[in-house]
Amino acid sequence: MIWSMAIELSQVFVGILKDVAPIVAVLLGFQMGILRRKIPHLREVLFGLLYVVVGLAFFLFGLERALFPLGAEMARQLTDPAFLGGDPNAVLGWGDYYWTYLFAFAIGFATTIAEPSLIAVALKADHVSGGAVKANGLRIAVAIGVALSLSVGTFRIVSGTPLYMYMIVGYAIVVIQTMFAPRMIVPLAYDSGGVTTSTVTVPLVAALGLGLASNVPGRSALLDGFGLIALASLFPIITVMGYAQIGAWLAKRRQDKNPTTSTPEGGPE
Repeated sequence: MIWSMAIELSQVFVGILKDVAPIVAVLLGFQMGILRRKIPHLREVLFGLLYVVVGLAFFLFGLERALFPLGAEMARQLTDPAFLGGDPNAVLGWGDYYWTYLFAFAIGFATTIAEPSLIAVALKADHVSGGAVKANGLRIAVAIGVALSLSVGTFRIVSGTPLYMYMIVGYAIVVIQTMFAPRMIVPLAYDSGGVTTSTVTVPLVAALGLGLASNVPGRSALLDGFGLIALASLFPIITVMGYAQIGAWLAKRRQDKNPTTSTPEGGPE
């Protein structure tokens, strides 16, 4: 068991080296061939590169060994007719899968709150905006968006409705919101949709979608199992702009009640 895991980890490590090699080649090519300068702090750079390779290898190994199987197993258990209806032979409708929708919401919120890329973006947004966009408020808004997207996405898988309907309606809402949302929040909202689909969120979301599509009767893992990540990129745009619009509305109300004070535009205090 341990020997087989060691072999698998070494294979992942070699694969990471192959994937990182083009990046290193481009950086070295520009640094040495075009800029014609030595690499500053070469020792630190090499150690950092080693940490990246080792970290990615362990991360991908952990995904295959833990997160993917865990997500698939949770999806299987939550869609088991014996759990949902008590009768293994019962014919279930989309309304019987309410535990699945609730689990998707909870796991979407939890993984997004823990997303390192979102934490970094939220802290930078707080700093650059001078506190107008609160880091915690932005993280919660994005997490709610991802949670809603996974609930809607699991409903789509269970009900078998086509993905394009959700995407068209969602982006129509985004376009309308963009016209009315505070200007300072719009670029950040669009970027928030991208940072959610990163290291922590994507593996569990992909495993959940594939697990659901594989266990819900009449669904195809290839046709129905994918698409959750697209929704997870869309909904945070809506919730972040909504967060800013609510903040601007609250600020306006405070301003109307007390004209001597002013609140920066972009989010609630």
